Amino acid sequence: MATDGPDFIRIDPESKVPPYEQIRSAVANAAAEGEIPVGYKLPTVRALAGHLSVAVNTVARAYRELEQAGVLETRGRSGTFVAAGGDDQRAEAVTAARAYADVVSRLGLQRKEALDIVAAALLQSGGVPDRRAPAADR
Repeated sequence: MATDGPDFIRIDPESKVPPYEQIRSAVANAAAEGEIPVGYKLPTVRALAGHLSVAVNTVARAYRELEQAGVLETRGRSGTFVAAGGDDQRAEAVTAARAYADVVSRLGLQRKEALDIVAAALLQSGGVPDRRAPAADR
């Protein structure tokens, strides 16, 4: 693995979590916790893919999902940066998600069931719009 990349992103090849999701969650968590500040410039898709020894499309998907969620913003040829919007809300959501993850883990629920419960709760509360691509594109 190359050495010129961010320390906060690591890929566990033994994990059942897909590499793009490992990248997405590492960046989202680092941004929410202030480990990377607003305006932090991330490596290019190609550079990060090389650093992590993953396919370019893997990093591109993670960046795309992070941009759709408002965590990152792409400024054309200038690069990809941590976005300013929603830092406090995102941090609160990360804290709540971690607490929920601890509860469902303690209860022994499967990942799909835990996510289905969250999806149902979001629908009941008026929900959060799904900014991801349609299922056929994922």
